[in-house]
Amino acid sequence: VQLVESGGGLVQPGGSLRLSCAASGFTFSTSAMSWARQAPGKGLEWVSNIYRDGSEYYADSVKGRFTISRDNAKNTVYLQMNSLKPEDTAVYYCATGNWGTGVRGQGTQVTVSS
Repeated sequence: VQLVESGGGLVQPGGSLRLSCAASGFTFSTSAMSWARQAPGKGLEWVSNIYRDGSEYYADSVKGRFTISRDNAKNTVYLQMNSLKPEDTAVYYCATGNWGTGVRGQGTQVTVSS
């Protein structure tokens, strides 16, 4: 199993970023996928799940601002992040399965700052 995240960076408050996670080594189309994040000095926080049927779930802290999606033809899961806040600053990880607890990638840094 390999997961490679990309798309992080520095963005001003209120801005947007789109994270991507390219997956390989397992049957992506039938797997639930998730995003989680870890802010400096804090534990891993679940962000969002997407299931094989496309159903989506979000943490209250990002609901209405973030959108998870998947492209099974490209074995890729995305996280569109809008209206970013300084408290969204973290390393973002995609993971197999639910709740960010499966195999994770190396992460991509998102910094929200003016």
